[in-house]
Amino acid sequence: MESKEPTVSTDQLSTWLENKENVIVLDVRPKEQREEWKIPGSIYIDAYKRLNENDPSVLDEVDIPADATVVTVCAAGRTSNIAANELRKKGIDAYSLDGGMKAWSMAWNKAEMILHNDIELIQLRRTGKGCLSYIISSNGLALVIDPSLDIEDYESILKEKKLQLKYVLETHIHADHLSRARLLSEQNNAELFLPEKSTVHFLFTSLKDGDFITLADLNLKVLYTPGHTLESSCFLINEKAILTGDTLFTNGVGRPDLKADNDRTKEKAKLLYHSLQKIMTLNDDIIVLPAHTSQPVEFDNKIVAASLGEIKNSVAILKLDEETFVTHLIQRIPPTPPNYLIITEKNLEGDFKDVNPIELEAGANRCAVS
Repeated sequence: MESKEPTVSTDQLSTWLENKENVIVLDVRPKEQREEWKIPGSIYIDAYKRLNENDPSVLDEVDIPADATVVTVCAAGRTSNIAANELRKKGIDAYSLDGGMKAWSMAWNKAEMILHNDIELIQLRRTGKGCLSYIISSNGLALVIDPSLDIEDYESILKEKKLQLKYVLETHIHADHLSRARLLSEQNNAELFLPEKSTVHFLFTSLKDGDFITLADLNLKVLYTPGHTLESSCFLINEKAILTGDTLFTNGVGRPDLKADNDRTKEKAKLLYHSLQKIMTLNDDIIVLPAHTSQPVEFDNKIVAASLGEIKNSVAILKLDEETFVTHLIQRIPPTPPNYLIITEKNLEGDFKDVNPIELEAGANRCAVS
């Protein structure tokens, strides 16, 4: 590994982690920030206060192999730069993550699988944010679902795989990340599909319960599943997998309170209960592919997924009756991050040229309740 600067970019660190290079990621943030979200495989030392008080001796508490490269991390890159410079004084090959965890929110990796016959699925994961999006293809034709990365990232993979993008779909109007769906569809002359109750301020092709989209050997069926949002829908692919958006996760269910007052939250919780019951009637072997995960995504090429049968057995909230489910759900809803409301408004407009995505999207995902 080579770097001429005492900082590394998120792309460089992602490459090192993906290639299993001998790199140690050292997180020096305050404990409460570390507990909110972190880089997979990173080690932690509560060094923030002492480093900012000009006490670098706190770094003596970290055992670092002589041949390792160290990347220090903080929220925005200032304190981690102090840490990296101090480690370099000790002769350690150390660098600060440029832009810190804010910049890391855009870092991503991918995992691939053959879903059925020639149907290939690529799961693109924003490792810090936990956002999961999908490129699904058959016979050289592709569709993208819930795009949350820069559109160039999708276009690069499509070009590499020699795929023609035909459709872009969203399971719902997202609140934790800026949707790239409208821009991706426009830039690639691909048709944009959204659930019919979507209240966006731009044109799209409406999807209602029971609709089908066919692409070569790929058959997508729409299941209307309101609750997380009023337009939320799931996409059943060839009866083999279901993309559940933020309705159902591998370890929990979607929160029903976003964009809702207290009375509406209870109403949406009831809708979510019935939507989940609808999903529960499907075959246990169906693979559940959510739009988010609450854990940092490892650079392991392992799809974030579980069979519906596994989820039925492991997610206790799914076993509750309606009244208990609603009460339990409402009691466990986490606080709504303030940026979620701004992001939602931008996604309704389909335009975010006037904001900095790194600043607006920073922070962990909080769409799930378990």
